[in-house]
Amino acid sequence: MKEKVVLAYSGGLDTTVIIPWLKENYDYDVIAVCIDVGQESETKDLDKRALATGAIKEYTLDVVDEFCDEYVAPCIRAHAVYENQYLLGTSMARPLIAKKLVEIARKEGATAICHGATGKGNDQVRFELGIKALAPDLRIIAAWRDPKWDMDSRESELEYCKKHNIDLPFSADNSYSRDRNLWHISHEGLELEDPANAPQYDHMLVLGVTPEKAPDKVTHVTMEFEKGLPVSVNGEKMKLSDIIRKLNKLGGENGIGIVDIVENRVVGMKSRGVYETPGGTIIYAAHQQLEELILDRDTYLLKNEMGSRFASLVYEGKWFTPLREAEQAFIESTQKYVTGEVKFGLYKGNIIKEGETSPYSLYNESIASFTTGDLYDHKDAEGFINLFGLPSKVRAMKMQEAEKAGGR
Repeated sequence: MKEKVVLAYSGGLDTTVIIPWLKENYDYDVIAVCIDVGQESETKDLDKRALATGAIKEYTLDVVDEFCDEYVAPCIRAHAVYENQYLLGTSMARPLIAKKLVEIARKEGATAICHGATGKGNDQVRFELGIKALAPDLRIIAAWRDPKWDMDSRESELEYCKKHNIDLPFSADNSYSRDRNLWHISHEGLELEDPANAPQYDHMLVLGVTPEKAPDKVTHVTMEFEKGLPVSVNGEKMKLSDIIRKLNKLGGENGIGIVDIVENRVVGMKSRGVYETPGGTIIYAAHQQLEELILDRDTYLLKNEMGSRFASLVYEGKWFTPLREAEQAFIESTQKYVTGEVKFGLYKGNIIKEGETSPYSLYNESIASFTTGDLYDHKDAEGFINLFGLPSKVRAMKMQEAEKAGGR
């Protein structure tokens, strides 16, 4: 019997080409595996496409809820943002995909896993770190880095298909390179390859519209959170995946969550892309709005620092590590009381606060108001300022003494 290889399969041009390429160059039986994390119509008829191209079997696994509950949720609680703008849409999905590829490889008795990530991108790192952590005995074939791979462009892949009589059941026109899941969609390529060019949003956007084309009215939204996660939108209780779907619609209609960034990839280069994350942007803003009310100053500062570290860890593909578990444990401990209601308005790309309440709010009106009360006397500030400013005062006194001594 031939050895089996599990292929991370999207049904796009790259992975369509890889199926016959694996058979031709390695004589493997190819098992194509599509992990559905919310690509929607992109997963349609993938079984027929994979089998027609030479795979012996195809799996399409719906893991949307697992993706949301086990991978998106920790990032929400962490308020994990990479380089101040990127909400980790692609990054947070890759460890789950790696995990499922390993599970199918074990089930099928495969000896290798293959992926179609390029040698310039982050995904090769994320996939391979995940596979190594979960199944160090499995061989990893990275087609684009393989010495037997002699295709270096989309055009050469199309030529390969033509020579091998592969009928492409999708358009092969030159378009953006996209990655989609329930949380976001990314766009790279075409005019975005030159940072001097403005994005062609009318041609590009999938999940929504630009702020200029959003309605000239405010959409009011109320959300409830429990222990750092959203549980309802406008009074309707929903699971996390449905909340994201709902907010993707509302956010997309109002021009929310479109970012154009140049980021630092793991492999050392800078890359430019446009990300649409309408629902995620709303959730992050609402979560932060509630945390401002509930977390004490020192916890808030350290949690923000840890959230940034968590974002880098996820971006770099280090999900299956003790460090991720430790950071996540700390973050989740800060979310115990992040419960309450948040109100805001969506208007032409903006998320406008309209109030928040929580049974665990640390805001005390009797303290915060200008009226002197039992808990806070204005006169108490004098002693505090004297002690808080003592280092500055002592330094200034010493500087004065030194100047006088130098002038003699």
